[in-house]
Amino acid sequence: MTRSRTAAVLTVAAVLPALLTGCAADGRGTASDRTTAARATAPSSGPASSGPAGPAGHSAAAGASGPETRDASDGAARPVRSPAKPVRVPAGVTAGYAVVDVTTGRTVAQRQAHHRFRSASVVKILIATDYLERHRGTIPAADMALLTPMLRGSDDDAATALWRRGGQGEIVRRMARRIGLTETSPPPAAKPGFWGYTAISAADIALVYRYLLRRAEPRVRDFVLGNLRKASQCARDGFDQFFGIPRAVPRPWAIKQGWSGYGAVPPVKCTRAKAASYRIGAVTISGNPVDFGRPVLHTTGVIGDRLIMVVLTLQPSGASFTQSAERVTKLARDLYLSVA
Repeated sequence: MTRSRTAAVLTVAAVLPALLTGCAADGRGTASDRTTAARATAPSSGPASSGPAGPAGHSAAAGASGPETRDASDGAARPVRSPAKPVRVPAGVTAGYAVVDVTTGRTVAQRQAHHRFRSASVVKILIATDYLERHRGTIPAADMALLTPMLRGSDDDAATALWRRGGQGEIVRRMARRIGLTETSPPPAAKPGFWGYTAISAADIALVYRYLLRRAEPRVRDFVLGNLRKASQCARDGFDQFFGIPRAVPRPWAIKQGWSGYGAVPPVKCTRAKAASYRIGAVTISGNPVDFGRPVLHTTGVIGDRLIMVVLTLQPSGASFTQSAERVTKLARDLYLSVA
């Protein structure tokens, strides 16, 4: 072998291991390493987050690498939006509201969410849930005749019967412990039979709906929300209960409304009115004042499978039911548009 051929063979022998292992002089690593690195830096073809985007466009843990998250419900990417800004509350109205993303449990809009109001008929959700969790098996026909109209038509007589049988304020205490409600308490000691004087906040009622959707037994969830989805326009006391959510947002929804302080006769009579109106003035409960004098009008519920909305309002003294309903409906519409 000549000297030149020997040099060539030695050169090939030196280069051959590098060719076999994929190592190169530029330090890029093996072919396998480069493939792995390429996958790590390439855009993912899957969802940008582990859950669907919230109604304001934020996921539970939005990534910082791009401006979009993906909604798992329809596969479409949605722009991330800034948190909802507070909507305008009409003059003379005290409002506490909360809007919660059903999937993540994240509050996407709120204002005075911890302010306490008297519940009016919103407490009927707690009365029904407490009954169902204490009674197993088939619901007796006589009890079904109370629960169904109480939830669908806001029947006051049915609520009073179940309230008394459940131990009155003990219903509220049991549900507060079970769900973790911190601003919900029974009526004043001087008015134990007045279930409508239960103190609530928007944050707590949002937790009640969250409990029904995520933690309650299916039979409880399906019964309560199933009846709230079938709420009638005319309540048993003759008032039109399709204010707020029902007239402000698209179906489907499940609602529980509340009103108090507008007398016994509705402005537009749907059915025979039977309920009386009670006023006892402002009362302080646990240092957090609850006004029992001014009229209240509340709209609460689940919108589709995306949002929980709770809007609690204290209306001006002497306000008419019709004017109050218009104000609450506009507030609910503006709030929905701010997050939808």
